[in-house]
Amino acid sequence: MPVKRKFDPIILIATVTLICIGIVMIYSSSAIIAMERYNDPYFFLKRQAIWVAMGCIAMALILRLDYSTIRMFTYPAIVITVVLLVLLMIPQFSREIGGARRWLHIGPINFQPSELAKFTLILYIAHSLVKNDDKLRDFTFGYLPNLAILVLFFLLIFFQPDLGTALVLAMVVFTLFFVAGVRFSYIFYSFLMIIPFLCVTVLGVAYRKIRILAFLNPWDDPLGTGFQIIQSFLAFGRGNILGLGLGQGKQKLFYLPEPHTDFIFSVIGEELGLIGTVGVIALFAILVWRGIRISLRSPDLFGTYLSLGITLMIGIQAIVNMGVAVGLLPTKGLPLPFISLGGSSLLISMISIGMLLNISENTV
Repeated sequence: MPVKRKFDPIILIATVTLICIGIVMIYSSSAIIAMERYNDPYFFLKRQAIWVAMGCIAMALILRLDYSTIRMFTYPAIVITVVLLVLLMIPQFSREIGGARRWLHIGPINFQPSELAKFTLILYIAHSLVKNDDKLRDFTFGYLPNLAILVLFFLLIFFQPDLGTALVLAMVVFTLFFVAGVRFSYIFYSFLMIIPFLCVTVLGVAYRKIRILAFLNPWDDPLGTGFQIIQSFLAFGRGNILGLGLGQGKQKLFYLPEPHTDFIFSVIGEELGLIGTVGVIALFAILVWRGIRISLRSPDLFGTYLSLGITLMIGIQAIVNMGVAVGLLPTKGLPLPFISLGGSSLLISMISIGMLLNISENTV
């Protein structure tokens, strides 16, 4: 029987450190933009601080629950998430920014349902894999129902459009399938079916094709499609080993697009240098290491799958965001967990960490 113990302090310390770095870098990267747009240099900082406070409350509440009771809320959570994703298609409830409808507009609050979808889908898959443990190698009754839920979420997010988040979700879920013992042939043939779809949706859509071409050679159009990544390169180059110093970066001054969200890692590189970027990478590596450790020591399969799914989601998002910033991946608008500006992302990430800490109290 598992013994109730204190939660993993290393995960909490790494998370709090990342959040603190995020708050500092959000102010550093957004103060001038906020002053120009809203006549308040603290505008984005104050918004993020409110979400941090909400996240702390949510983490504390999650810690007070027995994580196994969370399974009781699996189906209501799935239904609520699907409803919220569908509401995005109704203009009266959603906001269109940059040609995408990803934000629900509820009074003064803007919320991104795809962030909630990351958590609830992992919760559902973890529950389903345990519930149907004896049927996982059966295509019709074990694999297909889980695949159908994944496809539903994938399409609802894809049509926002948000291909990056949809692909990250698919990667996490297929990894959980593999770990749970689903036949490899099912997973392999599913990937084969996805390839033509990706070819059409990426190469057949102008702006996605342009992003791929810019990724392959940004110098072909340095003032157009390659502008973002080139400015990111310049930020890292200027930062060198020690960085220019906090607040001293120049690329955030209307050269680097979205310096407080998608490209905040570039600002870290310029102002804190190689030491700062390696520090951030190390903190995420610690989170992934401790998350996998919790997964391996979980007292039951539900805790194993849930903690592994959460760890993969945070780790993959961090890799994608940082990979884009350094030019290893095509430009994709995924936030850097705990650091980028974004209330929905921060809140769900903190809830996820709260769940990891909860499971760590019950490890064997």
